Amino acid sequence: MNKASDGIIIGFIGTGVMGNSMAGHLLKAGYPLHLYTRTRSRAETLCEKGAIWEESIADLAGKSNVIITMVGFPDDVNQVYLENGGILENAAPGTLVIDMTTSSPALARKIHQKAVELDIRALDAPVSGGDIGARNATLSIMAGGDRDAFDMAMPILELMGSNIFLQGEAGSGQHTKMVNQIVIASTMMGVCEALAYAEKSGLDPDMVLKSIGGGAAESWSLKNLAPRIIKGDFEPGFYVKHFIKDMKIAIESANEMGLELPGLGLARKLYEKLAASGCENDGTQALYKLVVGRL
Repeated sequence: MNKASDGIIIGFIGTGVMGNSMAGHLLKAGYPLHLYTRTRSRAETLCEKGAIWEESIADLAGKSNVIITMVGFPDDVNQVYLENGGILENAAPGTLVIDMTTSSPALARKIHQKAVELDIRALDAPVSGGDIGARNATLSIMAGGDRDAFDMAMPILELMGSNIFLQGEAGSGQHTKMVNQIVIASTMMGVCEALAYAEKSGLDPDMVLKSIGGGAAESWSLKNLAPRIIKGDFEPGFYVKHFIKDMKIAIESANEMGLELPGLGLARKLYEKLAASGCENDGTQALYKLVVGRL
């Protein structure tokens, strides 16, 4: 199937743990796909399947009418969109830009405002579901922006996710992702402490999961990450360093609203300790190693 007849040419920036799979779904659906990432080797597999590598953000922006970004940190988002040689400076009027990075709500609003001035449609659309959701195209996608931009983006977003909602104006997608991360922060502490307790008391952790996985303790983290912990698999579906970044954004946003979040504050301290122990590139389930003293 070739989507070129639709007139949609997608540019994708950022092909890391999740971005690679997300871009792959778009390519498989038949869309012409242009790629840019700071480490070209990360895009080689997609290029072998037909994606086109671009030497710069400006080159990619000039050849695409839908641009999706999935980068690491708010500073990266700012650079990719707003600095010299960035997307907004080089994209044509009418282009749709979708930032799927977990970033700052304030930055999302800034990008949207600048995009409107240039007749460019902009969405902030962070995701949840980790590497599993990215591979299976079952990501939850939380969008902020104008309805017309969201409606235009929906056929593309549906190729990457299965739980997709427009939450409100620009920045609302990022605020919703902060809600998601606040839940996960305390949940991951609970999962790690629970498995440590199970181990210490002599229980079979796999049998424990069978008992509690369908009850009130059920959660995505328990279902998907607890089995990895039991196997000693701490490879990243979502990096510790990126989770710390998310928690920092959430705490800063909460402070701006005069809201105190003690559980989130504790989780951030624990994950920062974990990162300082050399685990910043592990998956978030590596918190278990800190809980049981295996660092």
